[in-house]
Amino acid sequence: MKKSLFSKGLLLVLTAFLVVGAISGAAVAEEKVIKIGTLFPLTGPVALAGQRCRAAVETAAEVINNAHPELQVPLAAQEGVLDGYKFVLVHADHQGKPDVAKSEAERLFDQEKVWGIIGCYNSAATKPASFVAELKQRVFMCGCSSSGALTERDFKYFFRMAPTDKTESLEFVEFIEWANEHKGSDIKTVGLIYENTEFGKHAAEEGRMAAEAGGFKVVADVAFNPGATNLNSEVQTLKAANPDAVFGACLGGDYTLWVRTMKQMDWLPKVALNYCTGYQDPIIVGQLGDDANYFMGGTGYAPEFAELMPAVAAVEEIYKTKTDPSVPFDSDSIQEAVALLVLAQAIEKSGSLDPTVVAETLHANEWESPLSMGGKVAFAPGGQNIKAMSMLTQLQGGEYKRIYPVDLADTEPVIPMVPWKDR
Repeated sequence: MKKSLFSKGLLLVLTAFLVVGAISGAAVAEEKVIKIGTLFPLTGPVALAGQRCRAAVETAAEVINNAHPELQVPLAAQEGVLDGYKFVLVHADHQGKPDVAKSEAERLFDQEKVWGIIGCYNSAATKPASFVAELKQRVFMCGCSSSGALTERDFKYFFRMAPTDKTESLEFVEFIEWANEHKGSDIKTVGLIYENTEFGKHAAEEGRMAAEAGGFKVVADVAFNPGATNLNSEVQTLKAANPDAVFGACLGGDYTLWVRTMKQMDWLPKVALNYCTGYQDPIIVGQLGDDANYFMGGTGYAPEFAELMPAVAAVEEIYKTKTDPSVPFDSDSIQEAVALLVLAQAIEKSGSLDPTVVAETLHANEWESPLSMGGKVAFAPGGQNIKAMSMLTQLQGGEYKRIYPVDLADTEPVIPMVPWKDR
């Protein structure tokens, strides 16, 4: 009798475990979630830029996860991908440090169990973090890191949206050749100033090669450590060499310091052309006020481009609710939104969550991208977006004016830059 009761009790317990297990298993099966890690500098010298990049990915996730039929963006009218899968973002901070980027990428994959990663703003951080993803055969979507070396590694799972430093360097040289021919600018020499990082060194290398190939003499090559407290000696070196044009790779507060130090030393080149740096940051431009004017740079997006990119405005309103203070997209942040929007299309088209299948699908197709200047995204071997476009702008009256290519220009460039004493 006792044995019978024991057997019945054991049966009830086992049945209960099976029922609970079945319910739990069903709950897991019904959870349609794609976890994506975001890896940006949320603290450190370029924290504001990193925070805006994070907000851009959050904006793209909101557009994809919820029905937004009013937006002219692929997949916006439906909810999620693959019949209801939603993106869940797991944020991480690499602080602008390559070693932290590597360890955070490992943590995101191994502990947070993310499907893929979007990041990292700083090329020096993107390099090791994307290496982790490649080893694990997981997709790494890179919005705005611009070092050309990143897409020269023959990686299969790495995809970059933005133009490279090489592309921008060639545009800079093409522009000054045009200025010499059509504006009589008489630009003959070039100076380089750049942060001593993966991004800065590669930009300077590409700038030197492009300038020399165009017949211009590089008369100054000035590196500095990011987060510098003063750039007096660096600007003095530039002033002594007195190049006609300067190519600059100075991020965040370093850009502000560079501009203010030039003013303090009462020196300017005829033209100052900037890679994707502090020049494109609307907050920094506001802080500099009139001192920001007449500098130039490659620009993939600014609110002044609305007529060229009409689909952006409505998405930008969502983005503004996620930034504090509320700001529009800039050239860098918008690329991070594009990264998730394109990834979502690839997952939907592939009909799979197998990273290899999705990566192959990304490579095999051309993607609609109304938040990109060219309206399309397509990837070459190595992961570079061969449809990436930008144009040269010049800050005039605190606004980004389109100056080159000529067929897209809305304003004549001011060359030479207006001297400090005349502002």
